[in-house]
Amino acid sequence: MAEVVIVPDAATAGGLAADEIARLIRRDPGAVLGLATGSTPLAVYDALRSRLVGADVARVRGFALDEYVGLAPAHPQSYRSVITREVVEPLGLDPARVRIPDGSLEGIEHAGEDYERALVDAGGVDLQLLGIGTDGHIGFNEPGSSFASLTRVKTLTMQTREDNARFFDSVDDVPRHCITQGLGTILRARHLVLLAFGEGKAEAVAGAVEGPLTASLPGSAIQLHPHATVIVDDAAASALRFAEYYRYTFAHKPDWQGL
Repeated sequence: MAEVVIVPDAATAGGLAADEIARLIRRDPGAVLGLATGSTPLAVYDALRSRLVGADVARVRGFALDEYVGLAPAHPQSYRSVITREVVEPLGLDPARVRIPDGSLEGIEHAGEDYERALVDAGGVDLQLLGIGTDGHIGFNEPGSSFASLTRVKTLTMQTREDNARFFDSVDDVPRHCITQGLGTILRARHLVLLAFGEGKAEAVAGAVEGPLTASLPGSAIQLHPHATVIVDDAAASALRFAEYYRYTFAHKPDWQGL
């Protein structure tokens, strides 16, 4: 079962995750980070700026979860642009060591295999940041995705496109296809850290943590992982049956264990 950490707000959650990432990088300056996009991980990236002061990040590597298909890399909402703007530049990472799935139409048939090969060659992801959609998707693995799936092209549901329309001029501008790490790919990471904030994520969080293991709710795949940490605010925790147990457990956890 995943460890569930309930905190008052997104800033506190971001600080906890950032502390863990900073410990990882100071222990292993060549650490491989799995990078998520969207509004959820911003609290982590903001907190990391102060945590990494003085740290050697020249050899840190990063792999993004996903990318839109057919969106120009220079588009402000391509995940290449977002990762550069929100992670690489603020944290001082080497852009040559941070990879994003190739969503270009040319070569899209083998882009998933190429990304899988790069992940394996890098030795795998040490810590993977995750958000969760209102329908339970992680990465762009929509409901029905196989737990064994690898990086591949997927068609986005209308709900996901509507959720992401806030980043575009309209929902019609949100691409219909993406290339995403699969659930099987994500589960290979050595540590999963999933964050969720707000009442709108409460049902998805409860399903992922306490519900049945089902492809209908892709986030439930974290139940298969030996080291998964779920950090949520009070609102996102509001549908959890065992919330008080999670609070008690974390309050009495030895400091040396980290997340």
